[in-house]
Amino acid sequence: MTKKSLILFLFFIIFAAVVSAQPKTGYGEDFWFSVGAETALYESTDYAYGGSFMLGFGTGTSIGIRTVWFFNSNHMEVFELIFFFRYYLHGLTSNSGPFLQVMGGTSLFHGYGGLSIPFDLGTFSAGLSFGWRFIFSDRWFIEPAVRAGYPFLIGAGVSAGVRF
Repeated sequence: MTKKSLILFLFFIIFAAVVSAQPKTGYGEDFWFSVGAETALYESTDYAYGGSFMLGFGTGTSIGIRTVWFFNSNHMEVFELIFFFRYYLHGLTSNSGPFLQVMGGTSLFHGYGGLSIPFDLGTFSAGLSFGWRFIFSDRWFIEPAVRAGYPFLIGAGVSAGVRF
């Protein structure tokens, strides 16, 4: 993890602690996490597939952290550590329906021959995602989403999670 990534991560933790310590006003009371399966086009000829984990906080708008570990048939591995800001298009009291998500963070790459730490290459990552949250039984949800950005071109995935 680079020094800038560590500083961003610590900033996110402090910000989340401050927001969660605020008095409950009816807004921003949703804490949620999810796991998912994703695919992304990192190389022009080969899709990478992997799993994701997300933690988020907020109603109407959410902030959070997202990690994804991708593999492809060329033995390339990518680990993404992404911070996100999400806006639900149904308004400030919404926690379901369509959303837009702005993402930024770091992508760490490793080439052939298996996992090694530290990774071979790291770069910034930025993107925009559009998805839809479907709520079941008041707490459980499924979210299909598509995304575009850098260093990946396009991606898609589905995740399932729970709200608290």
